[in-house]
Amino acid sequence: MSDAPKKTWSIRIHKDYLKFSAAHFLIFPDGTAERLHGHNYKVWVSVETELDPHGLVINFKAIKPLVRSIVDELDEYLLVPGRHPVLTCVELGDGMAEIRYRERRYLVPADEVRVLPISNTSAENLAGHVADRLLARLAERMPEVTPLALEVGVEETPGQAGVVRVQR
Repeated sequence: MSDAPKKTWSIRIHKDYLKFSAAHFLIFPDGTAERLHGHNYKVWVSVETELDPHGLVINFKAIKPLVRSIVDELDEYLLVPGRHPVLTCVELGDGMAEIRYRERRYLVPADEVRVLPISNTSAENLAGHVADRLLARLAERMPEVTPLALEVGVEETPGQAGVVRVQR
């Protein structure tokens, strides 16, 4: 019986260019909502896997572009939760999108809106969205990598972030 501690390995990516600027508003449990506003979000990612035969978790050069492509998809858009029970976003025939929440109505160019498969545009849900997209891209482009854990943080203001940890 060995008394050696179990080791795990991970990499963490926290680069200045892993950021996006976006507009949103939160909807609170009592039905009130924030005013439409924006943030300059920063994203970081930590991936835990077994070491490969070369002593690597994942090659940084291979994963950084995957993360960057995901944050680029969110950059300079109005983010809308597609799974909220009351909020709706309908693309109109004239290239515009109509977003409705209770008495609010926003009419914006449809190509400036990202409807995400989340229930609210909180930093926590945005972290979950980035994690889901990253896991899908890893499976598609790096099938030899099996993450044991993935952690994604989305910081909306300095010192204030939503974090998700996906563990297998």
